[in-house]
Amino acid sequence: MSRHGAARVESQLDRRLEALDDARELAAGALPQETLDEVLQVLDRASSRRSLSADHTVVGFFGATGSGKSSLFNAVSGAEIATAAVRRPTTTEPLAGIWGVQGSDALLDWLEVRQRHVAAPVPGFAEDGTGLILLDLPDFDSTRAANREIVQRMVGLVDVLVWVLDPQKYADAAVHQDFLAPLSAHGAVTIVVLNQVDRLPKHDVRPVLDSLKVILAGEGLGKVQVLGASAVLGTGVDGVRSAIRQKAMERQAVAQRLAADVTTAAARLAEASGDGASANRASGGGKAAGVTAASKARLAEELAVAANVPLVVDAVVRSYRLEATRRTGWPVTRWLARFRPDPLRRLNLRREDARPELNRTSLPPAGAPERARTDAAVREFAEAASDGAPGPWRAVIRSAAREGRDRLPDAVDQAIASTDLSAARKSWWWGGFNAVQWLALVTALAGFAWLGVLAALGYLQLPVPEVPRVQGWPVPTVMIGGGVLLGILLAVAARFIARAAAASRGALARKGLRSAVAVVAQDLVVEPVELELSRLESFTAALKTAAGR
Repeated sequence: MSRHGAARVESQLDRRLEALDDARELAAGALPQETLDEVLQVLDRASSRRSLSADHTVVGFFGATGSGKSSLFNAVSGAEIATAAVRRPTTTEPLAGIWGVQGSDALLDWLEVRQRHVAAPVPGFAEDGTGLILLDLPDFDSTRAANREIVQRMVGLVDVLVWVLDPQKYADAAVHQDFLAPLSAHGAVTIVVLNQVDRLPKHDVRPVLDSLKVILAGEGLGKVQVLGASAVLGTGVDGVRSAIRQKAMERQAVAQRLAADVTTAAARLAEASGDGASANRASGGGKAAGVTAASKARLAEELAVAANVPLVVDAVVRSYRLEATRRTGWPVTRWLARFRPDPLRRLNLRREDARPELNRTSLPPAGAPERARTDAAVREFAEAASDGAPGPWRAVIRSAAREGRDRLPDAVDQAIASTDLSAARKSWWWGGFNAVQWLALVTALAGFAWLGVLAALGYLQLPVPEVPRVQGWPVPTVMIGGGVLLGILLAVAARFIARAAAASRGALARKGLRSAVAVVAQDLVVEPVELELSRLESFTAALKTAAGR
């Protein structure tokens, strides 16, 4: 690969690693901590490996007891490294054969490989400048727990994995279920060698290799190189060398290995997130329905009803009508209205001198029905917003909606108390009606006074002047009748006008109160939910990038 191509691969790997880290951070509190810790380990391993020698390719030989793994290692190395260095019938700790010592120490220290052998050049395979490290590792089915732990650790660290199988146990579930299947994304850095083919009749070698390929294909490793070899006879050893040399000379094994690790980690996050599809798709699960204007309006409406907003609106209407009666009613009877309590004052909603942030209403405290209605409204909103989201994220969104539930009653009460209900605002028509009412009353009283004077003069046997008449009716009588009738008519007309104006004032109050409740709902319910929805969207996008999509 060209230098520019390698730089492009590294840049893509940078983006994917960064996206994986973003996805991990975004998933905190939503996905199991164990899963997030596994992803962090992948990121730490990637950071450590990239800080070490990029000129060396580490190839690990893995196999079961009796697979001839160490023998194949020696055959590929061109020397009895394993036997000569360790003098044991089975491998108990990692052993390294090194071509290109310079820069390898820090890498081997990180791998915790103490036994190191500087290998002699093998023509056509490896020289000092090849930058190749072969590791002979303990058997993965060893009875010693320490050996199995070494294998598990090395599976996650080496750049290229060479799985050495034998004809008797090539389909063993231990290697396939525990190792090969979980590494299905690592096909580009995996080589499978069927060793000891010399133990098979010649006509059975190809069918056995084909059978092995079918098994691997079922595990997502259909494109993996599958080679037959015999460490004893040397058959196929050159093919194994060629496959390893190709990986070493391309200098892409490290990036490919880490990219596969990121893909697997992204799939693990997707699986933990609740993706119903194949984990390797790493799609991050379904997409949440989100918050809609209709759902927010529904939430605000239900919270308003639970907070007795209709009761406040009714009080606004009745308060306006009462005030209108006091100001436009017939002066003879309007004073009676002053004995009727103002509904808004009873609810402590007509205090002009109160500070809005400290004011509270005297509305009835929320009882069980109101609390149940509030809970149902919040739950319904969260259900609608999280519809379609993966299971763990739905739980997070619901939890976010419930976080401010305990603060809702007091916050809504304060919002109601702080809402301008225009209770002190006078209507323009009150002054005109009031002036005419008093004019009518004065006219009627003047008529009464006139008649009173005439009666007094008659009682005192004094001359009584002629009273002017209108259409045969005495003017004082007309004044009394007209004044009283006009006052009553004005009072009746004012009642109808007040009813319509009160309805309009109530509608304005309802709108203002709902807006105030909607603001509270936005702060305590909607915004936390939208924050989690945004986190899910960012998580899904980061996971998609991490998966290489």
